[in-house]
Amino acid sequence: MEIALIIVGLVVVAAIVYFVTKKAPPPEIAAPPEPKKLPEKAKQPAGKPAEKPADRPRVQKKPPAEEEPPAKAKEPAPREEPPAATPFPVEVPAVPPPSARAVPPEPAVAEAPPVAATVVEAPAEKPAPARPARETTPPGARKRDVEGLRKGLTKVREREGFFGRLKALFAGKKEIDPNVVEQIEEVLLTSDVGVKTTELLLDEIRSALSRNELADTDKVWDALREHAKRILRVGAGGGLSLKTQPTVVMVVGVNGVGKTTTIGKLATQLKAEGRTVVLAAGDTFRAAAVQQLNVWGKRVGCEVVRGKDGANPGAVIFDAIQKAKETGADVVLADTAGRLHTKTNLMEELARVARTMNKAMEGAPHETLLVLDATNGQNAMQQAALFKEALPITGIVLTKLDGTAKGGVILGICAEHGLPVRYVGIGERAEDLREFEPDEFVEAMLGRPSGTEDAAA
Repeated sequence: MEIALIIVGLVVVAAIVYFVTKKAPPPEIAAPPEPKKLPEKAKQPAGKPAEKPADRPRVQKKPPAEEEPPAKAKEPAPREEPPAATPFPVEVPAVPPPSARAVPPEPAVAEAPPVAATVVEAPAEKPAPARPARETTPPGARKRDVEGLRKGLTKVREREGFFGRLKALFAGKKEIDPNVVEQIEEVLLTSDVGVKTTELLLDEIRSALSRNELADTDKVWDALREHAKRILRVGAGGGLSLKTQPTVVMVVGVNGVGKTTTIGKLATQLKAEGRTVVLAAGDTFRAAAVQQLNVWGKRVGCEVVRGKDGANPGAVIFDAIQKAKETGADVVLADTAGRLHTKTNLMEELARVARTMNKAMEGAPHETLLVLDATNGQNAMQQAALFKEALPITGIVLTKLDGTAKGGVILGICAEHGLPVRYVGIGERAEDLREFEPDEFVEAMLGRPSGTEDAAA
């Protein structure tokens, strides 16, 4: 019986072991859900999911991959890769920091300075040309202008010129010659000063001599210079008055005085000051004038409005003004055909052109500059008188002063016609067209007969 019970017990134990072993596999089958999560994490390698040790070396290889995501992360933000990348930097924190820290500072430093430089340079360049051109240069440039004017007026200052002949009257003399007034009169008349202006100057000198105010030749010389300055101080001074936008400037004169060249030089100077200029080729009767203006426009960088050969000059200038208003230009420089001042029909045509300009813009032309050739002498005086009758002349441009030994015509124009001189031309370069300053011009033309000024001249 005992043996039987032992056998039965063994059978029972075996049965229990059998059932236990049958229930054990379910937990082994239940374990797969954990590896199921592993393949989800191991989707990136797409290689060996079962080998756990292979994951660790991959962690070491993926720091370079972590350097790539920052570049890729800017474009594909919605990818599923970022969540998988989060565990990796946690496991290997030591590898990414050096590479990550070394890379970002370089682009940060490289990008920051250029942005700051462009922002600083742009505003610094815009105000610079506008302000110093008006405020800083004039005081310092006046001394240089006197020297430059003297070089340009070399013929006037020579022995046979206006200045040289006056200087010869007083050289080496301490006492006044009784005939000094007649001698001065001869010099003034032969230097194109004009009869009226000569009489005006001599009357003042005679009255001063009668009052014994001119005791020596130096005082007579100083009196001449002061009277000349007073005559030339007519109007508002040199340069253009740019009070409106656009300011329309009409340039007139006879053939050959240098109208088109004067316009090109003015455009160069205005462009250098930061102004935008439109050139109107109103001399439609001379093809060479249109071509010359086109050359100036390309050289300076200004737009040129022109029409066909023989077109209505008023229509061309009208279109130029409209173009300037559309583009927001600052100045319109309108060229006109040269004409004889003695032809009344041509002068009337100029008046019609001026009325057309007023239709394009009320108040235009704002400036009407008469260009005169200084070498024409008394003929230039007559031109000024007739052009003044036909048009409201606002200023004179006296060109080719470097080509005449007389130069006194400038005094006659200001004294007899009351027209201010705006510019004087003393050379071929654009900078040789100078804004007129009476005091500087008198010092350059009628500098003291002795001293350092003459030595420099």
